[in-house]
Amino acid sequence: MRLDQVTYESFRQSQKSFQSQEGKIAYIDRGQGPVILLLHGVPTSGWLYRKMIDPLVAAGYRVIAPDMLGFGSSDSPKGYEIYSEHMHAARLLALMDHLKIESWNHVMHDAGGLWTWDLLGSHANRVDNLVILNTIILEDGFIPPIRFKPGFMAKTAMWGYRNGITTNIMLKGLFKAGLKENNLNKEDISGYKTPLKEGKTKAMYYFFTQTCNTLPDYRPMIQNLNIPATVIWGKDDDFLKWLPQKAELEKDFKLIAADEHLLDAKHFIQEEKPEEIVNIILNFLK
Repeated sequence: MRLDQVTYESFRQSQKSFQSQEGKIAYIDRGQGPVILLLHGVPTSGWLYRKMIDPLVAAGYRVIAPDMLGFGSSDSPKGYEIYSEHMHAARLLALMDHLKIESWNHVMHDAGGLWTWDLLGSHANRVDNLVILNTIILEDGFIPPIRFKPGFMAKTAMWGYRNGITTNIMLKGLFKAGLKENNLNKEDISGYKTPLKEGKTKAMYYFFTQTCNTLPDYRPMIQNLNIPATVIWGKDDDFLKWLPQKAELEKDFKLIAADEHLLDAKHFIQEEKPEEIVNIILNFLK
């Protein structure tokens, strides 16, 4: 079954589950060989990578693509602090321990970067290589589509997203701003809409009311990393801009020109340039 041609319902049926301390984590686990972890951001899920999974498997890799707690097919338990960067990182590490994966190649997008930096702060030895896709790193270049103060207005917005009142409006605006050409069909959209209408907005609430207002500073940790890294970035991203942070991150990640790949795309590069991203990843890992 090719994941890039399935319905969202079939995609969910192909997922496995891991019971973390806070709730069920759904994930894709396909292939054999060196491990590549594909980490989504907000408000997406492993569905974001559906066009990339099979080509990576065909190239000889084992691919893990989780839906983090509060997203996709995973549970969305009550509370907000359980969706902090530190808690997401701890659950991700627990998943990999459950799968008995000692180290892996790590691909992340959007807020997945924050969960990654938190994990690397204490377990940098677990990641062999970093692939950075339009990821939150520094305040410079970080322009979230919305910011909320905690409280009534933010909770009302989340209620609208999950009750269908503003779900379509929000997603239409998100993909209009996040894609150069929105060629997503009804089935593509269902993979993003269905979790919201199921009530998966608590993790979003934390992100837009906490993280977006006070971005954690991971740069001191990043400066001490010694992990090979490559950057694949949609150059016209309106939410996360590479150029304002380019000079600092070239130094911090010890990047050379061959490590930087600016694509003719916006934020959701997995939707616009999946084949190109896969080829860059495979060449980098070789």
